[in-house]
Amino acid sequence: MAATESGVRERPTRSVAPPPAGLARWRRRYARRSPGEPRAIGYLYILPAVAVFVALVVVPFCQSVWYSLFDWDGLSVATWVGLGNYRSMATDPTLRAPFLHALTLLIFYALLPILIGLLLAATLTRVRVRGLTFFRVMLFLPQVLAMVVVALAFDFIYAPDGLLNTVLGWVGLGGLSRAWLGDFHLALPAVGLAGTWVGFGLCMVLFLAGAQSIPRELFEAARLDGAGAWQEFRAITLPALRPQIAVAATLTIVAGLRNFDLIYLTTSGGPGNSTAVPAYEVYHRAFETSQVGYGAAVGIALTVLVFVLTLVASRLIEGRRG
Repeated sequence: MAATESGVRERPTRSVAPPPAGLARWRRRYARRSPGEPRAIGYLYILPAVAVFVALVVVPFCQSVWYSLFDWDGLSVATWVGLGNYRSMATDPTLRAPFLHALTLLIFYALLPILIGLLLAATLTRVRVRGLTFFRVMLFLPQVLAMVVVALAFDFIYAPDGLLNTVLGWVGLGGLSRAWLGDFHLALPAVGLAGTWVGFGLCMVLFLAGAQSIPRELFEAARLDGAGAWQEFRAITLPALRPQIAVAATLTIVAGLRNFDLIYLTTSGGPGNSTAVPAYEVYHRAFETSQVGYGAAVGIALTVLVFVLTLVASRLIEGRRG
């Protein structure tokens, strides 16, 4: 150590080598970021979820696309047919009815639950109801029930000696009694009403959550101007609930088009082919008639239909905001 004029010895300073050019650029790049801005390490946190999604969704979907290009019974050697299964679907008259049935069920699975949910949400937000939490829980309860339980319950209700026919007999309408799930014309609406009962509670809860965020001053101003219940709903509530309606439409459309367990447990596509839907046809073709490739093609077509309908519904509803 060298001595200074004051007699204090100074420690020799060591020269610090500058950081590598790449490391310096990396430091400058991340030093400019605002606090809380996403870092590259954040992707590590979502990696497990992405891995599960890829393993359980993306890989099976890609396998289904690959299987749909073959004529395969699931056991023997597959034969390459390319887009032959899709061409057969376009001309297969036995598949037209299931897809039409699926579109018909959207009335019961999507349209009616949304309308009932809007009606209940508008009523519960305008009128003070004692025990509102209890009513919310009871109306939402069907949404948390397993579809197997719902199917067994409605199978009991619609049975020839079931609850519905018994009640009709009590009120003097026994002439209307019938085997509801065995009627060619009424089996599909009967199954659809079960879907309505399951879905409207979810829509109601979504709409109630959205309605609670609407400023009360808007309703007070509308009432001062002499607006009635319908005018308030049309001018204030409905425009404010467009995001929730879009979410409800997406969820209910997907539920309606992928409906399998309710059909399988109640009617198995019958009587005849009157309640067959594409999701049931995937199972029927792949596992009952050993047309695995054809069943996979039906599943891919159903996936495309779900994507297109949900996208169109979301754009039509949310695209008109503002």
